[in-house]
Amino acid sequence: MEQKEYFMKEALLEARKAYKKLEIPVGAIIVKDGEIIARAHNVKEEKKDTTKHAEILAIQRASKKLDTWRLNDCEMYVTLEPCPMCAGAIIQSRLKKVYIGTMDEKTGACGSVLNLLEDYKFNHKVEVEKGILKGDCEKMLKEFFVVLREYKKSLKKSKK
Repeated sequence: MEQKEYFMKEALLEARKAYKKLEIPVGAIIVKDGEIIARAHNVKEEKKDTTKHAEILAIQRASKKLDTWRLNDCEMYVTLEPCPMCAGAIIQSRLKKVYIGTMDEKTGACGSVLNLLEDYKFNHKVEVEKGILKGDCEKMLKEFFVVLREYKKSLKKSKK
């Protein structure tokens, strides 16, 4: 198995944790010198906080571990293309590279809806590589939304 695939599988493990909590299954890990230094998954619903995206949490944890906000020599693996908020945090944290599992055609900010990481003249450029274990990442998201719709239907029925 290629190193990129190994690390994306680790991000998928994080996404699975979110899935089990009925959170949108997005997982992110941050790697420095070939070692995972931070991992996170979405907890937006659980914490009732719009900023609790996997990418933001992983950046916070990596910064704490390294005792710096500058993550210059670090790479992020994330199962779903980051939104504008997360793309901004990726730029601000100076991550070297982001590996993306699958793209988000509705809110993606790394090439789908817009491309904050490559189209603008920010003071820091982040390398991007897309499509790492794309099928696995897409499958989990599609399955999740089917399950979520069924869950919401059952809640409506039980309230009647």
